[in-house]
Amino acid sequence: MEIIKSFLCFISLVALLFTSMAEANKAHHHEFIIQATKVKRLCETHNSITVNGMFPGPTLVVNNGDTLVVKVINRARYNVTIHWHGVRQMRTGWADGPEFVTQCPIRPGSSYTYRFTIQGQEGTLWWHAHSSWLRATVYGSLLVLPPAGSSYPFPNPHRNVPLLLGEWWDANPVDVLRESTRTGAAPNISDAYTINGQPGDLYKCSSKDTTIVPINVGETILLRVINSALNQPLFFTVANHKFTVVGADASYLKPFTTNVVVLGPGQTTDVLITGDQPPNRYYMAARAYQSAQNAPFGNTTTTAILQYKSAPCCSGGGGGINKGISVKPIMPLLPAYNDTNTVTRFSQSFRSLKRAEVPTEIDENLFVTIGLGLNNCPKNFRSRRCQGPNGTRFTASMNNVSFALPSNYSLLQAHHHNIPGVFTTDFPAKPPVKFDYTGSNISRSLYQPVRGTKLYKLKYGSKVQIVLQDTGIVTPENHPIHLHGYDFYIVAEGFGNFNPKKDTAKFNLEDPPLRNTVGVPVNGWAVIRFVADNPGVWIMHCHLDAHISWGLAMAFLVENGKGLLETMEEPPADLPVC
Repeated sequence: MEIIKSFLCFISLVALLFTSMAEANKAHHHEFIIQATKVKRLCETHNSITVNGMFPGPTLVVNNGDTLVVKVINRARYNVTIHWHGVRQMRTGWADGPEFVTQCPIRPGSSYTYRFTIQGQEGTLWWHAHSSWLRATVYGSLLVLPPAGSSYPFPNPHRNVPLLLGEWWDANPVDVLRESTRTGAAPNISDAYTINGQPGDLYKCSSKDTTIVPINVGETILLRVINSALNQPLFFTVANHKFTVVGADASYLKPFTTNVVVLGPGQTTDVLITGDQPPNRYYMAARAYQSAQNAPFGNTTTTAILQYKSAPCCSGGGGGINKGISVKPIMPLLPAYNDTNTVTRFSQSFRSLKRAEVPTEIDENLFVTIGLGLNNCPKNFRSRRCQGPNGTRFTASMNNVSFALPSNYSLLQAHHHNIPGVFTTDFPAKPPVKFDYTGSNISRSLYQPVRGTKLYKLKYGSKVQIVLQDTGIVTPENHPIHLHGYDFYIVAEGFGNFNPKKDTAKFNLEDPPLRNTVGVPVNGWAVIRFVADNPGVWIMHCHLDAHISWGLAMAFLVENGKGLLETMEEPPADLPVC
């Protein structure tokens, strides 16, 4: 009898354990309907592509360890894919989302279900379209909370507030890209920056919808700031308030205080802000960091309002403004557009919260130049198709290879099914010609890269170092370089040409920040390290979308390891076909 009781007790404990595990690791089911929706901004109404009629799209909230199942139904007139920016996608490369890299696009009238688990990541990620320029309006936040029963490594905030910094065109963004592709010129700059889809008080026809963030005196809020702009790094600040930076790209940091945050497109930063100022209305503002000389950019400022609930203007109706009283919010000082010193100070303040497991013995050492280029006008093109500088067409490259996406298969399908002729694996580990990368007299012969679909093969488990070197070809520029499928440690960054003899001494191998997107300094370099522990095909590209279309990308082919847990999953049954 005692044995039976013990056995029943054991069964109950096992059942309880499985129940608690199921509760701890939930599956979240969502449906994303991609559709045209009338959106009015800057006095004009556009048929914008949205998710579920929302701009920005839905905020997804999960816990570390949870699974997301998102069925994407395409009711728009364009092909579309969704990328889950910063999600590691361990063995689930089929759910990563970049068009013609890990999947063929979801055609109009079709659907595809993304299934993946978020494991070992906490903080702020986001999702966006990864097809043409649809991400101008198809994007939203993905908040990863600590596992149930766990807490943040900092005092619990009163609430989380995602702030998506974006760009708005008073035009169809897809047409803006198509026109640039046709003419060979740089695409038209955006007409406004936005915070949570709203341009704010400083733009025409916008002030009645300005984003408002309420706060109580003494309250601490976790602002989850995301740069979802297409082509512009941004400064972000709040008048008279300080930020405590606690995380970036879903990794915790040693806290530090700052007046201003800098984010390249694709990057996220978690900051704590406390209601410690006299009750009032304070502008939260973002504007451009522009590092490329003589390149056009939007010099306007987007604003939201941090509004104290007890402010004289706002004590009635849950933070609403009393009739007849209007107090103009206090405006912050923002850095100059070209303030690289502030950018450097900010990025060099980043340290991982705990001692980092940085790979030290390197198996694969790559030196990758990144930059723009100019192709001579093809003989069969009329002059109107060559409207780049001096009758050329803009291009871009890594190690002199301008990346060309396939169109009949995705790279991952071609790799998985051994389909020949789709790509080669001869991406060079160093530039074909050594030159003064950041010098002012670069030979014009280096302006025209070779076009190709070249991948770089990595063995499973190999320890990888990449030196990312900006170049002065056409113009030096701060490039936000994003690697899919991986987080990486930024062990060093600096200006000029990387010098292994001198600069290796600067490497931080103790507590470097772990990120998925690195801002390579203008006229400078950054060094990243990671372990190739995720099999699949993973694109590394500049997150300035104008540069992606010009070919500023490459991809890694990471081979399977041994056994099931080191092998990529089989493709899902509903994977789109090309």
